[in-house]
This record gives sequence, structure tokens and C-alpha cells, in this order.
Amino acid sequence: MQTFGVLIPALNPDQKLIDLLRQLLVSNGPISTILIVDDGSSAAHQLIFKQIESMHDSRLHVLHHDHNRGKGAALKTGFQFYLDQATPVTGIATMDSDGQHTVAALEKCLTLAEQRPGDLVIGARKFTEDIPFRSRFGNLLTDGLVRLITHQTISDTQTGLRVIPMSYVHRLVTFPGERFEFEFDMLLEAKKYHVTISEQPIPTIYLDGNSSSHFRVIRDSVAIYSRFLKFSASGLMSFLVDIGLFTLLMSLIGNHSLRTIMVATVIARLLSAIVNYLLNRHMVFGNAGEQTLLKYGALLAVQTVASGYLTHGLTVLLPFGSAHWAPTVAKMLGDFCLFLISYYIQKNLIFKEGQHV
Repeated sequence: MQTFGVLIPALNPDQKLIDLLRQLLVSNGPISTILIVDDGSSAAHQLIFKQIESMHDSRLHVLHHDHNRGKGAALKTGFQFYLDQATPVTGIATMDSDGQHTVAALEKCLTLAEQRPGDLVIGARKFTEDIPFRSRFGNLLTDGLVRLITHQTISDTQTGLRVIPMSYVHRLVTFPGERFEFEFDMLLEAKKYHVTISEQPIPTIYLDGNSSSHFRVIRDSVAIYSRFLKFSASGLMSFLVDIGLFTLLMSLIGNHSLRTIMVATVIARLLSAIVNYLLNRHMVFGNAGEQTLLKYGALLAVQTVASGYLTHGLTVLLPFGSAHWAPTVAKMLGDFCLFLISYYIQKNLIFKEGQHV
């Protein structure tokens, strides 16, 4: 028989959490354990946790962080709790503590998880103009990147209602990220670990304009995108070195032949690659990966040749191809495409997390 644990991270919860727990305890769903992780709530909210502990139900457990560490950290604390239990569960269902997820919605997600063991089941809300701006903004900001990297269309990237198979939980506890970016990475990395994402439609509930949400639009959005933003900054600095040297060399040589473009491309790319490798290794990917210099060198070789041919081909195709600045424009267009491919390769093959030089 399949059984599931329920995990609820909570920061400064109110009576809605008590109401949710009471409904969970009388649910007919396959729920064996309910864990609440207090993520450093203030003293004024500790009464809620005392009420929970006074319920005296063996299925209820409460863990406390001594200070606020973030939703991602609270989830990982809960995951580790379930991994340490003597009696295993089939998966872990996560819910928010603010009353926006109903027990009926959870039960539907659990039913789908029973039918599709091994899938990451998410409760997907339908977004309309009536939804608070910051909630619509957060999803619009993330769904495009998820689609680009995972090749999956996920309609609700920020839902906290998820049923996660234990095979994936073992991986998740090693993920970096302490706040909302952790939930985002959970979706981004699913494909790498052969985890299919399945959606279960659920009601869209926002109370008081979603004022109870702890999602900070600017700060948490930047955190979600932080690695890609760092990679972009690193790429920009390297690009400026690369394009500057390439333009200088092309001006000095004075013709647009394939050989000339290749020579200028190789010289400029070698020097800019030194800058790019050092920035990516130390600032973007945190020294993760094994034999990174060798792998990066192989990628550099392929990318340099591809850049040369792309630049030459685009120069010929451009309507202003005879202009002295045409190769520079062609190189910018071609290298942007190579930049996106390079990010995917470096993240998943060269500076892969879980490995260190």
C-alpha cells in the first residue's frame, strides 16, 4: 500500500494552519505522517506551534529552525526527516501553510501520484486577470526559462502543492539554494534525473490579495535566476574581450575571407576564454565539476570552429555583407546562439553539481 508524508514549511503562520491540520487529520487520503517545519517564526507566532503540539496526534510532528533560513532550507529539513524515518513513505506531499491549498486538492494530487509512481506531481492553478500581480508576475518570469531548459510546458512553476517521489527526494537534499529558488531548481533539474512532471489542476485560492505570501518579487526572482544572471554577466565580460579583439584584428588584416575570420576568431576566443573559464568556475558554478579545464577546452575548440563558420556564413548571407563591420554583426548573432548552448553544456556536463575538483 502506498503512503505519503505531508510536509508544510511555515513562517509566522496563523489560524489557517490549524484549520488545515484539522482537515488533514480527518482526511481519507493515504497520509501517514504530517510534518510542520517552523522556519524561524517570531515569538508572537509560537502560540500556533504550541496549539499544534497540544493536539497530541502521533501523526503530527513539528521541527523548528532557530532563525529564518528560507523555504528551501525548511523543505530540505523536512526531506531529511522523512529520509531518516524507519518506516519509508512512497513520496512527500508539500503544502503551503497559508490556506491556499485545500485538502481536496491534495487528495487529487495524491491519487495521481499513486497512478504515476516516480512522477513529480504538481498542483497547477489557473491564472487569470483576477490573480494578484506578484503571483502572475512570478509565474510569467519563470515559465519561459523552464520551457527553454526542460522542453516542458509547466503552467504553474511556483505552486507549493507538490507530491515528490522518494527517489527524487534523495537528490533534492543535495541541491543548493535556501529560498524560493530551490523549488524552481526542483523543476529545472527533474529532466536530468529522469523525473517526469505531471500536473493536476487545482482551485486557485488567494486570500487578502496573497498578502501572506513571503515571496519577494524582486529579491526572490533574482535569486531564482541568479546562476543564469551570473553566467550572463560572465558571458558579457568575455564577449566584450572577444568582440573587441576580433574587431581590432579584422581591421588590421583588412579582408573578409574564411581564413582571416578563422585566425581572428581563434586568437580572440583563446584570450576571452581564459576570462570566461575563471569567472564561470569560481563565480558562477562554485568550483563544481571534475576535470573542468579539459572539458572546457574541448567545448572551446568546438565552439571556436562553430563560431568561425557561423560568422563567415552569416557575413555572406547578410545584405550588407560587404561592409567592413559586417563580420562583427554576424559574429554577434552567431555567438548569441552558441551562448545559450554553452550554458546548457557547462551547467550539465562541465560544472555539474555534486562533483568537485
